Amino acid sequence: MDNQLIKIFKDIVSMRSVTPNDGGILKYIENYLPEYEAEYFNKNGISNLFLKKRFSDGEHLCLAGHIDIVPAGDNWKTDPFTAIEEDGYIYGRGTQDMKGGVIALVETMKNLQDFNGTLSLLLTSDEEGEAEFGTIMVLNELKKRGELPNYSLITEPTCETIMGDTVKVGRRGSINGTLIIQGKQGHVAYPKKSINPIHLFSDRLEKLAGHKFDDGDQFFDSSQLIVTDIRGGLEVTNVTPDHLKIMFNIRNSTATTLVDVKNYVQNICLGLDFTLKVSQSSKAFLTDKNSKIVQLLKEAVSDICNIEPSLTTGGGTSDARFMGEFGIKVAEFGVINDRIHSINERTSIDEVKKLYKVCKQVVESF
Repeated sequence: MDNQLIKIFKDIVSMRSVTPNDGGILKYIENYLPEYEAEYFNKNGISNLFLKKRFSDGEHLCLAGHIDIVPAGDNWKTDPFTAIEEDGYIYGRGTQDMKGGVIALVETMKNLQDFNGTLSLLLTSDEEGEAEFGTIMVLNELKKRGELPNYSLITEPTCETIMGDTVKVGRRGSINGTLIIQGKQGHVAYPKKSINPIHLFSDRLEKLAGHKFDDGDQFFDSSQLIVTDIRGGLEVTNVTPDHLKIMFNIRNSTATTLVDVKNYVQNICLGLDFTLKVSQSSKAFLTDKNSKIVQLLKEAVSDICNIEPSLTTGGGTSDARFMGEFGIKVAEFGVINDRIHSINERTSIDEVKKLYKVCKQVVESF
């Protein structure tokens, strides 16, 4: 069984599935799991595979992940699209993010004898991209049919330093903003004939940069405004700028909303000629730590990895945000993430085996 797990892992690592291409992986997995009903949701060059089997009456658990990867880049010591085994590790693009996690789910389904309810697998080729026609599109269709799952397990790479140290029970949201302060361009020798937007905003910048909208809690860090770009002017020393442009991002908790951000920035800018655009690229969510999926996952990680995992919401976004948006109780657990999106990406064979055992225990205990 272990040999088969690593064989199919190597197979899909060697398939070029750079977003939005699936590299043939979805068909490979469909053929590997013929006992599950397969359905494709494809649009705008994006492929999504939904495998499902109703074993008995009961709740619906959806295993989920993505098979697309980011470009490899240069200066790898091995071919990034050939799975190379060395010193207990498998090297290749996507080994950590997240083909090792996908294989753990696939092999769990392959070796499952029975299940209390309906088990499904949702795989997309559009997680690393815009994600507009990926998981969220499939969930929208399932909602129309009344087939949304009750729970979801996603095997994104969550662990920080030791296999088993982190389970994610939510994710922060992401709010992006662009603020433009309007001025009037002019010659620096005649400041009274111009309106310098940098001078207008200089004493207000400290109220914007680094502002904390909330204090955070046991699961979320505080929602802090981070200025990411400031620019204005013509890159010369004798012309004042026509306008000042400031861009920012807030990784927000469930305690801070888009409206909170918009109102705060607008109040800072009272009396100025300004425009403000804010948008939410992902919404914050939190799964109850006492929910069935979190408790079963936490127990399995403790049993298999011999460590009590921390329950966190840190890191970037993932497709779990869509599960949370639809009210699906979702938790995430996967291999160590120290080389995701990096050259010489790798994961250990031991981690992949442990992840498979964790997934298997969760599903069999459900």
